Amino acid sequence: MIRRTVLTGLAAAAATPVLAQTATPGVVRVTITTGEGPLVLDLLADKAPLTVANFLKYVDAGRYNGGEIYRGMAVSTNPLMGLVQGGAKPGKPIPPVAHEPTTQTGLKHVDGTVSLARYAPGTGTSDFFICVGDAGYLDANPAATGDNAGFAAFGQVVEGMDIVKRILVMPKSQKADNPAMVGQMLATYVKILSVKRA
Repeated sequence: MIRRTVLTGLAAAAATPVLAQTATPGVVRVTITTGEGPLVLDLLADKAPLTVANFLKYVDAGRYNGGEIYRGMAVSTNPLMGLVQGGAKPGKPIPPVAHEPTTQTGLKHVDGTVSLARYAPGTGTSDFFICVGDAGYLDANPAATGDNAGFAAFGQVVEGMDIVKRILVMPKSQKADNPAMVGQMLATYVKILSVKRA
């Protein structure tokens, strides 16, 4: 099942500084400069304050600089849809952030959504993913059995989705530490050169 595959393969991001805002109240703009080009994100602090503060804690500490986008998971029904995943460079652990489900924030996993990777709810730290295409199966679903808390959406790509789509279809390795991620790990990781508030 797609959802289970994402759950086993995703890791996460953690917690809190003063929010620099764009002209839109409650929105914080950041630029991720990658080896493939820049991505501009609007982080929705008014809707997902804990998750945005967690992401910004890594941004402000420079922890994403030198990180990598390492995964491109396509859905089985369409190789041009799925998600790309990346994270911070290794460093001193920051405590995980409390889970903000989509049922609480009102956000949805649609094309360009930025979301926090995790294992169990409340384990998210620095890893994030970007949806390519709509991915409602990543939203919280209280009616589902098992882990039904979904992932914590917290932002939207506003520039650079062409780059995200290009990363998704990059060549993959047939090796992975997690067997569920075989065929999803990029053969050559994409460097995250910097992440800064815009």
